Amino acid sequence: MQALKELGLNVERSRITVEGPITRKRFSITRVDDGRKIEDPELLEAIRLTIINNMIEYHPESSSLLAMGSAFGIQAPRKLDVDIATHIRIIDEGPNESLVLIETADRPGLLREIVKILTDINVRFRSGEFDTEGLVAKSRFHVNYRGEALSKSMKQVLSNCFQYYLRRPETNVGSY
Repeated sequence: MQALKELGLNVERSRITVEGPITRKRFSITRVDDGRKIEDPELLEAIRLTIINNMIEYHPESSSLLAMGSAFGIQAPRKLDVDIATHIRIIDEGPNESLVLIETADRPGLLREIVKILTDINVRFRSGEFDTEGLVAKSRFHVNYRGEALSKSMKQVLSNCFQYYLRRPETNVGSY
């Protein structure tokens, strides 16, 4: 908290959730000088680096959990051996919209792949959120098909497409 205050930030509220052995802490922060949301990319990067550096300094056991950055900390993994299952849920959010929840291994281009799958089968993307927690990407998308919530068969098609394309192994270009 002190490190965030030194950056000229004010912590408005915090939310802590515990799910088994995982504790998640979420803070809403604003600028001290004007009380506004932080949108400056340089300040956002300074916040990110401050949090990572403090985690490494005060909680070195967390260094192996910090994902995919230059600051892995004390024990950087030699090779990432990630076997993260892909989970897909599709829920109706009323008569005109469905909610698609996807949890899978994060990788470059993942969001582009998800949007391409949706557009390839003519599912209209209305809004969404995309977040990463370590090596796991979690996304929520509001979609519809021809102005209606997804039918049971469209849910199955979409789920099958995501399972196939998001779980397929990557192939090196020089391997064939």
